[in-house]
Amino acid sequence: MNVKNRQQLLLIVTLSLLALYVGDLLVFGPMYNWWKSRQTQVADLRQQVSQGNALIRREAVIRDEWQHIRSNALPNDSSQAEQQVLRALDGWAGDSGVNINSITPQWQSDQDDYSTLECRVEAAGDLGTLSHFLYEIENDPMALQLESVELTAADDKGQQLTLGLQIGGLALVTPQP
Repeated sequence: MNVKNRQQLLLIVTLSLLALYVGDLLVFGPMYNWWKSRQTQVADLRQQVSQGNALIRREAVIRDEWQHIRSNALPNDSSQAEQQVLRALDGWAGDSGVNINSITPQWQSDQDDYSTLECRVEAAGDLGTLSHFLYEIENDPMALQLESVELTAADDKGQQLTLGLQIGGLALVTPQP
């Protein structure tokens, strides 16, 4: 093979490789990235449809739970809500035999459609009475949540215990039908 043919062949091969490289940069690479992003988007949409179908199947349960929450929420009036929680705490203390030392209510209103009544409760008793007191709080339908529980011994033998509770109560601001 002579030198001129060899140079032409090398030039053709080089130009072909250069065209393939430019084609990859300008056509195939962007198309591949577009295809991958579409695949990701389709997978996300399929997951959203699946979650939506699950919500539709659970609609009755979710609506019942929401109605239960709305019916058991604290009143929108802060003084009535505090009185309701204080009466409930007195009732639970009477049922369980716990001595309540202090109750400190404080309102938190970060959202427009609800507010929470945070109560710090200090109580004393033995393990049985305190556990019964906690059981009563947890099983009451009122919209209360135990946020923190601290238990400390008040004597050397651990017979008398002190219970510190942080309780959050839900008050819906939106009008109820």
